[in-house]
Amino acid sequence: MTAAAAYPAPLITFGPRVRKSPFFEATRRYGCRAYSVYNHMYMPLFFEDPVTDFWHLVEGVTLWDVACERQVEISGPDAAQFVQLLTPRNLSKFAAGQCKYGLITNHQGSVINDPILLRLADDRFWLSVADSDILLWAQGVAWHSNLRVEITEPDVSPLQIQGPKSLQLMRKLCGGWIDELRYYWFRETDINGMPVVVSRTGWSGELGYEIFLRDGNSGDDLWEYIMASGAEFEIAPGAPSMIRRVEAGMLSYGGDMRGNANPYELGLDRLVDLNQITNFIGKSALQGIHAQGITRKLCGLQIHGEPITSNEQHWPIHGATGHVGHVTSAVYSPRLKKNIALAIVDLEHTAIGTELSIDIGPTNSLANVVKYPFYDPKHELVRGS
Repeated sequence: MTAAAAYPAPLITFGPRVRKSPFFEATRRYGCRAYSVYNHMYMPLFFEDPVTDFWHLVEGVTLWDVACERQVEISGPDAAQFVQLLTPRNLSKFAAGQCKYGLITNHQGSVINDPILLRLADDRFWLSVADSDILLWAQGVAWHSNLRVEITEPDVSPLQIQGPKSLQLMRKLCGGWIDELRYYWFRETDINGMPVVVSRTGWSGELGYEIFLRDGNSGDDLWEYIMASGAEFEIAPGAPSMIRRVEAGMLSYGGDMRGNANPYELGLDRLVDLNQITNFIGKSALQGIHAQGITRKLCGLQIHGEPITSNEQHWPIHGATGHVGHVTSAVYSPRLKKNIALAIVDLEHTAIGTELSIDIGPTNSLANVVKYPFYDPKHELVRGS
């Protein structure tokens, strides 16, 4: 048992200061047992318990309130040029109707967000952001850019439908065209008269879809319509599963990176194009990092011993030379029957098989560096293959 597990879980109170999603009352009505705060909004964590919710996700279909995944809309004649200024990913082949995973870097080359980008039109984009104030960042950059753009937060609130039965439910909600929707593409449509954008994306490592509601007044109606439609598939309310996303090696902003890690340390080199013409924010810093090389990197760990609880803070890691890094995300996988973790570790201690010591609580736990993703490494499930 970790030190944190020895204490009862504290309550979280609801007040007017923290924003509530259009689906908030529905999540309470359906028995959400724990919330966090994400992008200044309450976000469900689990309904029954994390393990039961995990099995609902990987064996059936689940509905998530992820309205905290706020949209930053960038529009105007120079919108495409401005979005490219924000990210090191080359967007020259970014088509309308397409989604792309991207990074936002600061002048030091550090990752300060990792949104999904949606291109609604040649001059209109959404950044579906992680937990940091990118609306304010983009507005500040726009003020000094001399580019013709408008930066706003539209009335858009996402839900996610995730799990192996998600396609069956989406056929019922949207019709046969959903079969033709390619991975990381989207379509503007409506569900039972409610305006939405439907994308084939998600944060589960499973087959899944996102439904971006474009009318916050319809939140309760959309939630209930989806739950009723999914009854025949035994749909369950859920939330982003830490177990499943660590299995899949999916990074969490704020947990696995906090604005002090660069793309090369995180293994996200593919999202950086130093040869593009645009002098994006952080380009010169990333050129220097690329030339010099990194001294630490993200790796996978298997932690030995009894099942652990997920980490509430970064756990220190020790090697033969002393402190060598920290665990960023750790869980017990009931499917793999192993303790698995993501960690930032000094480069010389990241060879597969390297033995390390994790400072979890009163005693240290032994761990070994292993390959990740830990499950479905080719991401065949999420692609429906």
